Amino acid sequence: MDRGVVLAGRYVVQAPISRGAMGAVHRALDRTTGEEVAVKRLTDITQVTRFEIEARLLSFLSHPRVVRVIDHFNGPSGYFLVMDLVRGADLGDVLKAGGDPGLPVEVVLDYAQHACEALDYVHQQRIVHRDVKPENLILSDRGVILVDFGVARQLDGEGPEEVATVGVGTPRFMAPEIFAGGAVSERSDVFSLAATVSTLLCGELPRYGDRRSMRDRVPGVSAELSDALRAGMEFMPERRIGSIHAFAKAIGRPLERREGASFVRSVTEAPGGRPSLIGAVVRTAAGVFDAAAASIALVDPLTDELVFKAAWGAGADEIVGVRLTPGAGLAGSTALSGEPVVVANCREHPRFAARIAANTGYVPNTMLVVPLKRADDTLGVLSLLDRRDGGSYGADDVTRAALFADLAVVALALGPQALAA
Repeated sequence: MDRGVVLAGRYVVQAPISRGAMGAVHRALDRTTGEEVAVKRLTDITQVTRFEIEARLLSFLSHPRVVRVIDHFNGPSGYFLVMDLVRGADLGDVLKAGGDPGLPVEVVLDYAQHACEALDYVHQQRIVHRDVKPENLILSDRGVILVDFGVARQLDGEGPEEVATVGVGTPRFMAPEIFAGGAVSERSDVFSLAATVSTLLCGELPRYGDRRSMRDRVPGVSAELSDALRAGMEFMPERRIGSIHAFAKAIGRPLERREGASFVRSVTEAPGGRPSLIGAVVRTAAGVFDAAAASIALVDPLTDELVFKAAWGAGADEIVGVRLTPGAGLAGSTALSGEPVVVANCREHPRFAARIAANTGYVPNTMLVVPLKRADDTLGVLSLLDRRDGGSYGADDVTRAALFADLAVVALALGPQALAA
């Protein structure tokens, strides 16, 4: 992008910052606020739908160690993500300036703890960063900040069995399964963070499959830290440390306190801790079906209205507590008929509740709704909105979602008293 170009009538491009696999990042002036921001443009225009879905989720992240996403929009020259401009030096530059050849162990562990705090929060929201490296960790006046998510994922193949994630990230910091066209997971970020920590300690990039002990290479590295880094960079993901939370503990910096705003919203009046359980079910559903949003609504036995009790993702705050008259919208029709509904294009479907969607600020592309049933009674519905790979829900998803709904009913022990609060 050229200097002086105005995007969305608001952001004036000033200078390039970086360029990655999925897009170029520029510094820009926000004419509305007078603040400088970072603007990322998607370079693969075939991934606009997926980029939009991911950007919507990223805009709801709220954690002191994660860059804030301010805006996202589609323009004549591409799709854009607008973030806070984090001032400071990235850890790559910090290493170049102060490495001898690496940085002191305790300093690196401080940085690693900050990165773990950010990634643990991100993973709790069912988002994988995909491009963890020193250059995407900025040392600011408030510690290390995680920036520049590798948002869109490029898929290949025609069916679910052939679908694979093409590598998005930086070679040598990227987990081998992604580089080879495998699936992205939280373990992918574990590998990248372990590789980052190794680089900061040694002053050089790690090599795939390097089994040398870090303890033998860097003075002051404990046996426990050396073992943790090796386990974090295991070639096979199933042999790798399974979570950032576990990795933080393994390097001797356990995460004792979790911060940040959760995507999950649920009613707070229900007895017996049901909100946390129903919220966990919704979040799990979003993860299992790679959905950008999910919700559970239950039928009020007194009015037959459908009441949204829990939601995860964009629009969660606005949808929880909303009541639908019997039969209204896709969710209402499923509750009334007891039959699942799958819609490839919501905007063109006659039963789509466009007004309700507009009020939540989230109009999905595709949607799948299945009933929550006990025997012949429909107790409510589970709704899944937007596949994060940019595709549409189909008949194969209905069967899986119906099985998940059956498990959800058992887990929640739903019955007529579920709405007693």
